[in-house]
Amino acid sequence: MTSRLRSGTVAAFAAALPTVSRASFLSGDALDAAASFMAWVVIILVPVVLVALFLIVHVLPEKIAEKRHHPQQAAIKTLCFLSLAFGGLLWPLAWLWAYTRPVGFRAVYGTEKHENYFLEMAEKAERGELDALQLEHLKEELAMMASRGALAEPLRGVPARLASARPKAAPADAPAEAPAGGQA
Repeated sequence: MTSRLRSGTVAAFAAALPTVSRASFLSGDALDAAASFMAWVVIILVPVVLVALFLIVHVLPEKIAEKRHHPQQAAIKTLCFLSLAFGGLLWPLAWLWAYTRPVGFRAVYGTEKHENYFLEMAEKAERGELDALQLEHLKEELAMMASRGALAEPLRGVPARLASARPKAAPADAPAEAPAGGQA
C-alpha cells in the first residue's frame, strides 16, 4: 500500500513540473539589453570602484599616523605616495612605520608626538578641558623639548597659552586628596 501511495505521489509531482525550462528569466531583446548594461557596468564602474578602494586603503597608514600623532607623519605620507608609484610594494613598510615609535626621536627631540598634538592640547587647555595633571604634564613636556633646543615655529607660543590656561574643575563627588606624607 505504501509503495502505491509513493508511486502515485511521484507521478503527481512529475506531472506538476513544467515541460519547458529556460536558462534566463529574460528573452530576446530584453536579454540583449541586460547583457549590454552588465557589460558597461563591468567595463566602467567596477574599475573605478576598485581604484577608489585601492586609494582609500593606500592612505590608511597616513591616517593612522595622524590619529596617533606620529612625529614623522610627513615621511609616512610620502612613503604612501611612493608606494603608489611602486605598485604598493612599500605600503607594508608605511603601515608598520605608522604603528611604531621611532626609538631615537624622543632622545633627540624630547617627545614622541607630532607638533599638531601640542597645538590640539593647547586648544583643549584654553577651553578648560584638561585637568591639572594633564596640564602640568604638557607644560613639563614642552619645557623638556625647549631645553633640548629651540621649539619649532608653531610651538613657540604654546607655553604662554598654557600658562594662562586654567585646569578643568574636579568633580564635586571626587574624594579629597590625602595630605603629603600619607597620613590621614
